Amino acid sequence: MRDADYVIIGAGSAGCVLAARLSEDPGCNVLLMEAGGSDRSIYIQMPAALSIPMNLPRFNWGYASQAEPYLDDRVIDCPRGRVLGGSSSINGMVYVRGHPLDFDRWEELGADGWNYAACLPYFKKAESWIDGENDYRGGHGPLSVCAGNKMSGNSLYEAFIQAGGEAGYPLTDDYNGRQQEGFGAMHMTVRNGVRASAASAYLRPVMNRPNLRYVGGTLVHRVLFEESRAVAVEYEKDGRIFQVQARAEVLMATGSIGSPSLLQRSGIGSAHHLESLGIEVQCDSPGVGENLQDHLEVYFQFRCKQPITLNRYLNPLAKGLIGARWLFTRTGLGATNHFESCGFIRSRAGIQWPDIQYHFLPGAMRYDGRAAFPGHGFQVHVGPNKPQSRGSVKIVSQSPKDSPKILFNYLGAQQDRQDWRACIHLTREIFEQPAMEPFRGVEIQPGSSVTSDSDIDAWVRQNVESAYHPSCTCRMGAVDDATAVLDSACRVKGVESLRVVDSSVFPEITNGNLNAPTIMLAERVADMILGSSLLPPLHNSVWIDEHWQQRQRISEPVRELDTDVPI
Repeated sequence: MRDADYVIIGAGSAGCVLAARLSEDPGCNVLLMEAGGSDRSIYIQMPAALSIPMNLPRFNWGYASQAEPYLDDRVIDCPRGRVLGGSSSINGMVYVRGHPLDFDRWEELGADGWNYAACLPYFKKAESWIDGENDYRGGHGPLSVCAGNKMSGNSLYEAFIQAGGEAGYPLTDDYNGRQQEGFGAMHMTVRNGVRASAASAYLRPVMNRPNLRYVGGTLVHRVLFEESRAVAVEYEKDGRIFQVQARAEVLMATGSIGSPSLLQRSGIGSAHHLESLGIEVQCDSPGVGENLQDHLEVYFQFRCKQPITLNRYLNPLAKGLIGARWLFTRTGLGATNHFESCGFIRSRAGIQWPDIQYHFLPGAMRYDGRAAFPGHGFQVHVGPNKPQSRGSVKIVSQSPKDSPKILFNYLGAQQDRQDWRACIHLTREIFEQPAMEPFRGVEIQPGSSVTSDSDIDAWVRQNVESAYHPSCTCRMGAVDDATAVLDSACRVKGVESLRVVDSSVFPEITNGNLNAPTIMLAERVADMILGSSLLPPLHNSVWIDEHWQQRQRISEPVRELDTDVPI
């Protein structure tokens, strides 16, 4: 490959943004490298098929954790996208920016300038919200965001929202706007019935630019240095080893597993660890691969007393009809991820912003799309969003073909176990509200007998799964923070001309799914790289329960159906 000004490694959520934005400058020559292949697959493009690409080795790196010591030594899957679009091509398409205070927290942790007021303009720049631009939402960006089928055709969506209100929680018109806390419609990255990945939103519209080159099937081995400056990338293609020179910068965008692994193979990481593998140390940076965070979730499932759930569509004939309609019209049940209502709540008084997230599904099934049990049912994917446990990513050899050692230490912190107990109790209470009475059958799991702390702890250990949000392994931080890998411009500390731009740079995991904040991050860093003036901050108001220190929710739960509760 010819040399380039900017060599971007990884065509995922961040890499596609960087390639599109940097190549807007005709004076910049940009090369985008991706280990995977094409995203031209019905399984990727059809929103309802979301469970399929994640389970195909063709699209997934197939990582897994070590035996997790606090989960009864279970091994937990950690899928990451290995395809054009990266994980945005295999994720659930849920669009959650995070709570505004998450970004103020980033700045408190040393990421100077990454407060909510500074980030909001870049969320707006990235987005094309289906209802148009307003003070909080963007109307002209590359990334299309909608509300699926707007909950039409299934009364369970609205019943779940109403149950949240009856349980004493607020309702929200837009959890990505002024008020995250509460229950309301969920948003997704879908455009005209088709998945809106970072590749389709940012990259494909500009791939014909003469100053932008995309090359798939390239497995990067390491970054090469002259003294302390990153100058080239060593990669493998078709079984042969090559190098490509980077005249300006090398930009890693290979994710929270890939980026710390690539840094370590390039000689940046804990000196002791690198030396033990025979890797020459370029920079002793002990924070590389540390601070690993993720969200866990369980499927809280009930039988449904009415035959209205998605389980009626799991037979081959129904799936075929749904698929045919989508193929010809891009409409119907094939055009949604089916997570169309949601909730964000606080688990206890004294927490300022939500720490539990709900994805409601009007069906009972496993993540591979198979029925959880015969008959009809519904479920909510739920889990605490602010884990205290921390893990690590460490390579085991110099070869990029050897998966790194990944250990999350899920539930290692006592607070995490307490949060899960609260999560189970609060979720059960929501489903016991009058709005769910016409639909709610027997609780399948956890099961009505799972009530004591010890029972809940045991059930969670055996049933919890990753929500697939690994992050924070190359975190930004203050210049004098020895454990921070990057400065606030995402430049790797201790070397020159090398940045990391993906969810690994988060100082702390955000409150929700990670695709939206990763895209925002790349938008903002692209301006930094180009030397452009950053967009002016937007000091918009943020809703916080004024009595958050004294109460867990805004009112007491109701015990009979209140038909005046707005939906």
